[in-house]
Amino acid sequence: MQANFDFSHFWAQGDAVSHFIAIVLLVLSVASWAVILGKGWKLWRLRHAAPVAIDSFWHASTLQEGLDRLEPAAPFADLARRGSQAVSHFESHSGSAPHLDSHLSASELVTRALRQGIARTTSHLEGGQTLLASIGSTAPFIGLFGTVWGIYHALATIGMTGQSSLDKVAGPVGEALIMTAAGLFVAIPAVLAYNTFNRNLRVIGGDLDAFAHDLHTFLTTGHHMAESPVVPHGRGNAGARKLAEVA
Repeated sequence: MQANFDFSHFWAQGDAVSHFIAIVLLVLSVASWAVILGKGWKLWRLRHAAPVAIDSFWHASTLQEGLDRLEPAAPFADLARRGSQAVSHFESHSGSAPHLDSHLSASELVTRALRQGIARTTSHLEGGQTLLASIGSTAPFIGLFGTVWGIYHALATIGMTGQSSLDKVAGPVGEALIMTAAGLFVAIPAVLAYNTFNRNLRVIGGDLDAFAHDLHTFLTTGHHMAESPVVPHGRGNAGARKLAEVA
């Protein structure tokens, strides 16, 4: 009797529908954990590298040196690089009007570049969130469908045999319970990871906004053109401290 209650027995007595549901849940679980591990490692590295990199950037002697020091925190380095390129673009097109953006001031060009940089960085960092939310919301219902299908098998067995003994209905009922547990096993980690990542992304987004504000102030003052020392800004350091506290 004990051998009839293992997973191989449940799988052997299942039909095409129950097998399909089990495979779908397995695929969703693998996809969920792939996103959780990959995204978790990326955000963990960013949270620990960003405070040091931002502080090092503001203590650099030149803008290029500061950009090099920001490389461990790739989103912040990309933001600073975009702002610097906007200033270079303004300097090379300020004397002529071949482009629409040649009519914009340096401050407006830098603002546009930083805004676009924040939007693209945020979109990149949010990759996988939709998948986690979808898995967390649909997996329990997929498991519930498997549960209903297993109960249907149990009732069909009783109807055909006219017997409701344990050995007749244990298989279908066990199949139903396994599907319920499988749906929860897939959904719970996805929901927890989604909420954790969402909070970290809000914090990182706030620090990107603070860093962009400091960059705009620095890049539009004109001091960087002479490759003067990068002056630390209180707001940028506050953003770094904020990120460090969350880490």
